[in-house]
Amino acid sequence: MISTAAKDEQLAERPTDVWAYISPSRLNTWLRCGLAFKLRYVDGLRSPTSPSMFVGKIVHSRLEHFYRHRQLGIAVPTSDVVDGLEADWQRLAVEDEMVFKSSDDEASLKQQASRLVTAYLQKLPDDEPRPLAVETTLEAPLIDPFSGEDFGIPLLGVVDLVLSGDGPTVIDFKTAAKSTGQVEITHEVQLTSYAYLFRQTAGREEGSLEIRSLVKTKTPKIECHRYAARTDQHLRRFFELVRAYLDDLDRGRFVYRPGWTCSMCEFRDSHCRSWQA
Repeated sequence: MISTAAKDEQLAERPTDVWAYISPSRLNTWLRCGLAFKLRYVDGLRSPTSPSMFVGKIVHSRLEHFYRHRQLGIAVPTSDVVDGLEADWQRLAVEDEMVFKSSDDEASLKQQASRLVTAYLQKLPDDEPRPLAVETTLEAPLIDPFSGEDFGIPLLGVVDLVLSGDGPTVIDFKTAAKSTGQVEITHEVQLTSYAYLFRQTAGREEGSLEIRSLVKTKTPKIECHRYAARTDQHLRRFFELVRAYLDDLDRGRFVYRPGWTCSMCEFRDSHCRSWQA
């Protein structure tokens, strides 16, 4: 899926100080492992863009192109969206200093991105509502809606798509290696963050939220999982999480949390070795 690092790059122009803002990516990294959080956000360590992450960025770029035109009422044929992939590929490859295993490997990844974009656009219903927002950074002060406590730090998030309608739909795109199933709790931090941001900036409640996954199987799959508007319980859990997060930052406490996600951690074979011994 689109990784924490990829989402962070979209907020790259923001201050890097951990006290500058909170984001779903930062919260999720902290939840996964305090040490990984410290290495990335306090020590400022970065790893090269992986081929999988790069494919996700290309797919996002092409879908952003499609939906920005659709927001203006301009129909863009699937062939035009896919044809533009080459230019995006060359530009982003230079920006990310991408190094591929071979020219054949690069060609295979490029074809994979093309198939994913094509499969997504072919599945879209003709009557999908016009977008209200496309690839938009939202920011709002974090104020507990139940206690009125102002945390003194903003929440930031990059929302991929908001569709109009009686109840607007807030959507996030992900690319994934395999089907993950509709497990809402795995996306709770991101979904609740986006819902809070939308309500604070738009002045109304979301109708629903969606995770649209573009699955990188041989024949691409497009999976759309829709979730109901966030409840008070979701928001209470979210703000308790924020309190715990800020408490750890204030104490400088970054707890190493070994687990199954270590196999996917960018720091596993480098800076984390001393903790594994």
